[in-house]
Amino acid sequence: MTELSVLDLVPIREGSGASEALAEAGRLAQVAEEQGYKRFWVAEHHATPGIAGGATSVVLAHIGH
Repeated sequence: MTELSVLDLVPIREGSGASEALAEAGRLAQVAEEQGYKRFWVAEHHATPGIAGGATSVVLAHIGH
């Protein structure tokens, strides 16, 4: 069986903010785990408007709590 992973950019949707994006990333990570995905990756993009994944350590700490 092929092992699959998820890569999340932690996008900030129009009309919402970073808090909502981090919450959505947490929900996506939970679903990925429930569905048997092997890994959950977070892309690191600094100073990029619309992306809340600038500091992966912060995103992963939020997802893991």
